Order: sequence, then structure tokens, then C-alpha cells
Amino acid sequence: MDLRNRHFVKEIDFTPEEWMGLVDLTGELKAARREGREQRLLDGRTIALIFEKTSTRTRCAFEVAAYHLGAQLTYLDPHGSQLGHKESIKDTARVLGRLYDGIEFRGTYHADCETLAEHAGVPVYNGLTDLWHPTQSLCDIVTMTEHTSKPADAISYAFVGDARYNMGNSLLVAGAMSGMDVRIVAPRMLWPMPDVIAHAERIAATTGARVTITEDLDAGVDGVDFVHTDVWVSMGESEQVWGERIGLLSPYQVTTDVLRSTGNPDVRFMHCLPSFHDLNTAVGQRIFKDFGITEMEVTDEVFESAASIVFDQSENRMHTVKAVLAATLGGAGGAG
Repeated sequence: MDLRNRHFVKEIDFTPEEWMGLVDLTGELKAARREGREQRLLDGRTIALIFEKTSTRTRCAFEVAAYHLGAQLTYLDPHGSQLGHKESIKDTARVLGRLYDGIEFRGTYHADCETLAEHAGVPVYNGLTDLWHPTQSLCDIVTMTEHTSKPADAISYAFVGDARYNMGNSLLVAGAMSGMDVRIVAPRMLWPMPDVIAHAERIAATTGARVTITEDLDAGVDGVDFVHTDVWVSMGESEQVWGERIGLLSPYQVTTDVLRSTGNPDVRFMHCLPSFHDLNTAVGQRIFKDFGITEMEVTDEVFESAASIVFDQSENRMHTVKAVLAATLGGAGGAG
């Protein structure tokens, strides 16, 4: 697998073989770290991190991954550059591409990430946009393979909730590329766009994956190994939509009954985080004040249960980012 100088902006830019190669490389690099034989594969490399949106896991994953591999970073927050203010995305790409070996972008519009990739001349990494979240979906595929003895093509999972945007799109396509049984369980108006569904189905026809899009919660989770969800209102959306979204998605809240409905005593719960499962956040307090609910997309009982592997996911963000950086900047084919 040679991914040197490749961008990492969306899953569909890769073949299924390349995608699963990154899954395997993540495992190799994770084992190398654990066993004390990790190599500084990116010594002398430099990476710019552009964050239009705030972050915990994405920023920390890139910073720690780069540190382990020997690369140096520059962090640019929303006020740390002229991006989009006094300088266009295209011009910023051409400036940073002269200075850095790679550029990470976390922002609102996927088109901006594509513009960076078109003009930078160096690998560009999507840390999250409105349409795709490939570092998260790669992490999720790795996490699922770690938490079952089944081969990837025997794994089944359901994403429950608002599936129109990055997580729904990415988990649908990533599952198809991995040969898995992937279900999107959501109200019809919150399904992925038809072109994304069609693309996933075309991939599934080549990998043997099974793709299901359904409004039926019980049928959607029946027999799955993993249940995923995400927040009901995405970053950048108006708070005015909370009332509508709570009405639409309350029947799809992940509860112990939902996990029980899978019929799988070993089912695991996954969430890309952050999660509104209690009142220990400013957003949670505000929603409680306005709507009188204490939990949203998942109950605290499920989030804190033995079925929950959300913090294994969180750690794996770093390991998968490390694999992407090593493969695209170092030409890594193994852990050394």
C-alpha cells in the first residue's frame, strides 16, 4: 500500500483495499507503541492544523500522533490566521503548502477542504466538515474490529439518529468499504442524501457489504454488534432547531431497551463525542431549562454502562491519525 502524498478528505477517495490497509496499519502502529518499538517516521516533517471549529479529540489526536512520530506542528485557531478573512482558502493553501509538509483542516464547509487539497500541493487531512468525518470513521472501524473476534465482513452495526451529515455519511460509506453490515436508522427526513446512499451501495456491490436505510428502530438494530449515535444538533446549526430535532429524534434515543432490542448480549455502544447524556455541560443545562429533558441522544445509563466503548474510540482517534500521517507523509508500510 503506497499512499504517499495522498489527501485524506473523504472515504470515497480510497479503494476498499487502501481503506482496510489503513485499518491494518493502525493496528501495527498501535502495537509498536505498546511494545516500545515505535519509530519516529516523520522526523523533520511539519504539519499545519487549521481549526475553524473547536475540538478536543481531533486537535489532541493530531498533536499527540505527530509528537510520537517526530513531526512538528503549528496550530491555527479561528483567530490565528487570515483564512477566509483577509485571504482566500485558495491563497492560504498556496502559502501553507510552501511552508508545511501537510495541512489538517477542521471547518464548516467540505468545499473548503477540497479547495485546500486542490491548491496546497501537499497532503490535506479532513478533521471534520459538514459532509465527512473520515478520521472518525476510520477510528470507528478500527475500534469495532478490536472489540469482536469476528472478521470485518461479519460485523454488523447501526447508526441511530441524525444521519444527514458527516457521521451518517462517513459511517455509511466506511462500513460499505469495510464489507460490513451497516444500517442507518433514522426518520426519513434525516437520512443521508440519495447520492451518498447510491455511492455506498455501489461500493457494497464490490465488497459484499450490506447496506440498510430504515426508519424502523427495532428492525434496524436487530442482531447488530454495535450501536452508534451522535448529537442531535451539529456544530454550526442554529439553536432554533433543538425543539424540532428533539421531537423527531426522541424515539431514537439509545436506551437500555434499544440495546436489549438487538438481541445481542455482547452488543457495544459507540459515540464520536462529545455526548449530551447528563446535565454536566452548559448545553445540557440549557436544554433542560428549555425542554425539561436530562438526556438526549443516549441515556446516562447506557453511556456509563459496561457496553459503552466510547473512550476506546476516543483513544483510537490518535492511533488512526498516526496511521494516516505515517502513510501519506512517511510512506509507512508497517510499524518497523
